[in-house]
Amino acid sequence: NTWYPNSFLAPVADNEPGRSSGLRAVGAAVDRAVDAGLDRESVLIGGFSQGACLASEFVARNPTRYGGLAVFSGGLIGETVDVDDYLSDATGAGEDGSDAAAPLAGTPAFVGCSDVDPHIPEERVHETTAVLEALGADVDERLYEGMGHGINEEEVAAVAAMVAALA
Repeated sequence: NTWYPNSFLAPVADNEPGRSSGLRAVGAAVDRAVDAGLDRESVLIGGFSQGACLASEFVARNPTRYGGLAVFSGGLIGETVDVDDYLSDATGAGEDGSDAAAPLAGTPAFVGCSDVDPHIPEERVHETTAVLEALGADVDERLYEGMGHGINEEEVAAVAAMVAALA
């Protein structure tokens, strides 16, 4: 019941091939939605825990305008996060023709987590937000006091509003 074997904070190589397999699965799901007639601006990518890590990593590594990103108790994958690594991967225009300086082109992103999540350090939440903002996402970051590793009703409502805005 895991996408990859170790903490998302481990060196990337320590979570292979699961990490790459998971990222391919997210990409395949997006491709299926596009093949079914949706444009990427109508697709919201999201997940909880390891799924949230894969969702945020996929969007940051494949930046274009999406309908949204929902990161429930997760963050970018790897021992360290360097904004410049993600920006250098985002060279050229996005798939939608957007400027490379802001390849996520205002993609709405929700990043929610507890301030004491036993798996997700608060600093990684902030690092994830910084990368997404540097790529041009419109990020709503929320830290919840003492929540632990879970999802609360406020987070569900925030992401439900993002989904409703896609209709």
